[in-house]
Amino acid sequence: METILVCLSFALVGGLLMSRLAKRLGLPAVTAYLIGGLLMGPYCLGALGLPGLGFNSAGQVASLNILSQTALGFIAFTIGNEFRLGQLRSMGQRVIVVGVLQAVLTTVLVDAALVGLHCIAPQLISVSSAITLGAIAAATAPAATLMVVRQYKADGPMTHLLLMVVAIDDAVGLVLFSASFGVAVALESGAVSLVSVLVEPVVEIVLSLGLGALAGWVLYRVEKHFHSRSKRLSISIGFVLLTVGLSMTTFQIGGVHCSFSLLLVCMMTGTLFCNICDFSEELMERVDSWTAPLMVLFFVLSGAELDLKVISEPLVLLIGVVYILSRSAGKYLGAYVSCAATGCSESITKHLGITLLPQAGVALGMALTAQELSDGTMVRSVVLFSVLVYELVGPNLTKWALTAAGEIQPEGRTSARRTNKPPKSLDLAR
Repeated sequence: METILVCLSFALVGGLLMSRLAKRLGLPAVTAYLIGGLLMGPYCLGALGLPGLGFNSAGQVASLNILSQTALGFIAFTIGNEFRLGQLRSMGQRVIVVGVLQAVLTTVLVDAALVGLHCIAPQLISVSSAITLGAIAAATAPAATLMVVRQYKADGPMTHLLLMVVAIDDAVGLVLFSASFGVAVALESGAVSLVSVLVEPVVEIVLSLGLGALAGWVLYRVEKHFHSRSKRLSISIGFVLLTVGLSMTTFQIGGVHCSFSLLLVCMMTGTLFCNICDFSEELMERVDSWTAPLMVLFFVLSGAELDLKVISEPLVLLIGVVYILSRSAGKYLGAYVSCAATGCSESITKHLGITLLPQAGVALGMALTAQELSDGTMVRSVVLFSVLVYELVGPNLTKWALTAAGEIQPEGRTSARRTNKPPKSLDLAR
């Protein structure tokens, strides 16, 4: 236990010190945390075997997974704050069109690229693995995006659209992955399961939204009985922890496997609470400040999880490069086409796709499931490689795109934290 505490303190302080260096280089703090975690992980400092100096093994990092899950819960709860009725009325249709179309087009392009690679060299990748990777490509990591938005106080129509698109991306990605993985299993086994392809993903989404809505309503009813800011903050934190715990449960009804999506549950909790609670804005700001150290640890641990061994495998590198290029093209073109079709401004149309590149936890979870395939280990290695690239490059690209869209003030002598102000209008077509 004492070793774990020393590791966590080392990770927290080390990550923050790295952010000072990143600031001098003009990089987002989240990139510094990831690099700090990579240096403290089992493939760098952790390999020295000195207790407390980094993480000595992948198992030690995995044992702290509950911290990462909790951080994701708070991230989703915070993103739920973006789904206020006023904003939904003004851009609800755009969010749905952009969220669905960019994910579907990404899956199609990655499928086409990897199936084409299979046709050229069948020994490199199977069709089942190709279509599974195509579905995994649809997932976008909300954590890195939210951290960049927070650090630079980005605000404006593209920022609001981005956070909402990232939020619904989990539901869209879940359906695409479940359907594609079901087809992949059928190709290998010769038997199609309609329950796993069609029923289970819909059940998971419905159960997640239902549990989240119930938790948000109960949270509001409980909060009404308290007036102290500290007590209200404590109750909010307690409810997020509760929803994170409940979302990890699974059960069986007949032949249907029922589970919850942590991101959807916590996002729905935040959405309902923020729409029915008149003091939610102030409370959400206090929750954000309370969770700041947890977010630092989340990204440091994410960096420590990055497996450097995958870059030594030529096959993984080849498939990984094809995957990254086709996924990046899919995200950009999908966002470009959908934004243009829904009448978004030229600035949003040109830059939104770049902000959708980060990929991490959700994709890794899907890759873990994909290990059931005959070459599932290769699928997981490709996803690990892409996460390594996207997590280190994605935050800086997000910062660049938001700055180019005019929603982050360029940093000079004055911090962007203080100079950025909300725009007078949040009209997406402006």
